[in-house]
Amino acid sequence: MRIMVWHVHGGWMDGFLRGGHEYLLPAPAAGARPALPAGSRWLEPREFAEQEVDVVVLQRTEELEAAAALLGRRPGIDVPAVFVEHNTPKRLPVTERHPLAGQHRIPVVHVTHFNRLVWDCGEAPTVVIEHGIPDPRARYSGELEALGVVINEPVRRGRVVGTDLLPRFAEEARLDCFGIDTDRLPGALGLGPDRLRVVGDLPTVRLHRELARRRAYLHPMRWTSLGLSLLEAMSIGMPVLVLATTEAGRAVPAEAGVVSADVEELASAARRWMADPDEARERGRAARAFVRTRYGLDRFLADWDALLA
Repeated sequence: MRIMVWHVHGGWMDGFLRGGHEYLLPAPAAGARPALPAGSRWLEPREFAEQEVDVVVLQRTEELEAAAALLGRRPGIDVPAVFVEHNTPKRLPVTERHPLAGQHRIPVVHVTHFNRLVWDCGEAPTVVIEHGIPDPRARYSGELEALGVVINEPVRRGRVVGTDLLPRFAEEARLDCFGIDTDRLPGALGLGPDRLRVVGDLPTVRLHRELARRRAYLHPMRWTSLGLSLLEAMSIGMPVLVLATTEAGRAVPAEAGVVSADVEELASAARRWMADPDEARERGRAARAFVRTRYGLDRFLADWDALLA
């Protein structure tokens, strides 16, 4: 099939574009254009009018109008379309009406079962296609007695991503923080380099390589769909400490780490793993085995092929 899709949610896109279709991506007006896998190509806006697109994969509401303008055809009416919902509701946790709830032509594809549970999608048909993680090149060593944390814009997003919880974990182990705008964390939390180190926003391959050196992965998110960084850390072979919120209970089995709403229980496990690298390594092996089964790329692409067909 010839699929029109915008390059957003880079981690998810990294898996989606590895399927066996032809992927046509609107080129950004400015800024970098990431390298694309074989079978994918950037197109200038004017080029879309000449393309025979079979389906449009939408990820943002504004893409409904953008696709109609570029193709001269309306998604869901003149050309088949699906809408991928990556996020949990932003305003009302369980009563928020989805923007596509009032129609029945465009299926809403949720990336987690929790997402489908909490969104009110009304008449719109819904389906869940869980994440698929390409196997990282990095492998766990855990040589550094530190917790790896990946959070984009942690100061701006605050409690939503658990930024306020970080000082408690820093009492048990140094936090090595990755992600956009993490340089603001030391000042905002009042933590020195002995308790918090900023690594910053790294390219994916380097991020995985650096994460693999940390003893364990900390996922303090209160309200996210399911951070891909968590699944990537597990795929590397890292043991994980995860708040028991949203999809975490389904995504992390007991043998792979600790999932709890009790921050003290998570902090205790962090302390234990710093002193016991063997337990950490064993938990990480279980995490990797689980992710390769449930969140493997082959299953993800097969699910998408079935829906698109």
